[in-house]
Amino acid sequence: MRVISVNVNGIRAAARKGFFVWLQRQNADVVCIQETKAQVHQLEDPQFHPQGYYCHYHDAEKKGYSGVAVYSREKPSKVVKGIGWPDIDVEGRYIEVQFPALSVVSLYMQSGSAKEERQLIKFDFMDRFMPYLKKLKRRKREYIICGDWNIAHKKIDIKNWRGNLKNSGFLPEERAWMDELFGKTEFVDAFREVNQEEHQYTWWSNRGQAWANNTGWRIDYQVTTPGLRNAVRSAAIYKDERFSDHAPLLIDYELPR
Repeated sequence: MRVISVNVNGIRAAARKGFFVWLQRQNADVVCIQETKAQVHQLEDPQFHPQGYYCHYHDAEKKGYSGVAVYSREKPSKVVKGIGWPDIDVEGRYIEVQFPALSVVSLYMQSGSAKEERQLIKFDFMDRFMPYLKKLKRRKREYIICGDWNIAHKKIDIKNWRGNLKNSGFLPEERAWMDELFGKTEFVDAFREVNQEEHQYTWWSNRGQAWANNTGWRIDYQVTTPGLRNAVRSAAIYKDERFSDHAPLLIDYELPR
């Protein structure tokens, strides 16, 4: 089972850069998209509903902002749009598709880099989301939670870690939260199960020469429940073409039958 996660930073802009042409070649079973920056009525062109996929979008109420989507080869038994928290759901940050024994989520966690108020909103979400994740783990199904988590976990996950110790996305509180997620809470960073190499990034600032110099951050993840730890077979970050300031994360799983 191939699962792709990508923040497209505007799905219409990514389409103009060839994203859907590339996607047709990937043989993905599930595709999780973040930051669609579009309302469903703006996505009536057939390219936004790729042949062979069931496509589900969850928009932000604010136009041109946030938004998530999931495409799947198999028809989901249920689609959950939002967590049930009005302040989060109005921003279109969570969509879940359910299959018989597996759920796949597309998540777009807040960035706190714009201003301090947004960082406080991010911390509030994190405080609520950890208990929610623990509740998911207790369910009789496995989860793959794909998305832009907007946190680089360890020094290996960010090029200029010294210069970002006080910046959103690499704050001590955020990294400690990830420590708990992948430690005591036992969720799995699927990418790191099969790739421990340095300089593996999924996002590059548009400022300066970040892309050219590979001055990046690994903030896009596929996070799984413990039962899928041994299911991860391979992981790749696609960088041959650029569809946004993020790169697609492709992970192959061999799911238990």
